[in-house]
Amino acid sequence: MFEITQNNVEKMTLDYSPNFDLKKRDKKKIKYLIYHYTGMKNDKLAIRKLTSFNSKVSCHYYISSSGKLIQMVPDLYIAWHAGESSWKKDSSLNRKSIGIEISNPGHYHEYKKFSKRQIKCLIKLSKFLILKYKIDKNNILGHSDIAPLRKLDPGEKFPWKILSKKKIGIWHNIKLNKLKFYRKKKFKLNPNLFIKYLKKFGYNLRYSNSRELIKIIKSFQSRFRPELVDGKIDLECFEIIKSLNNAE
Repeated sequence: MFEITQNNVEKMTLDYSPNFDLKKRDKKKIKYLIYHYTGMKNDKLAIRKLTSFNSKVSCHYYISSSGKLIQMVPDLYIAWHAGESSWKKDSSLNRKSIGIEISNPGHYHEYKKFSKRQIKCLIKLSKFLILKYKIDKNNILGHSDIAPLRKLDPGEKFPWKILSKKKIGIWHNIKLNKLKFYRKKKFKLNPNLFIKYLKKFGYNLRYSNSRELIKIIKSFQSRFRPELVDGKIDLECFEIIKSLNNAE
């Protein structure tokens, strides 16, 4: 056991993964934090996968179901957590990011809320990394943000709003009563304008059919409108993405 400090984020265990690029990167290359859930039934299975040479996947940090922190790849090495991914003008985000896996069975294994201990650990770790690498709040993302056609994590139960109050990531500034009003309001929307706002915000809009577009909309909703993830463009979603773009 040892501690990584700011004056010390959390007691941390080492369980190194063999799945990383051997060449070190410059500290200045790190500009993103990417959050994932494991999508595995328990810690044992998740850790086995992330430390198995055959799996070809890894992360820098792992937060267990009980909120314990494990480092699997040192920060200055490129872990294999993001895969084919993009945000704004950046692609292949493994090269520029730190990946944090949080134990959760995910959508295919009885997806559940993240525990208070897990979120407490995540907040401490994130604050430490944000300060150390000067990570912009707009560059704190979920796996589904950067790979919406492939991934669902960390999903609609991930507490983005709570994190934003701790200055981790961003949230819109629309009040709850207005959101409820927008959700019920019938309004003729220009879908192309909504898509334009999504693209400006950072989402990859390279899709080939309506089913893929729905996946991208659901990714946006799971993060910023988690109460209703239906893949439909409505006035509430339109006002949220407009608010986020104006806040940048």
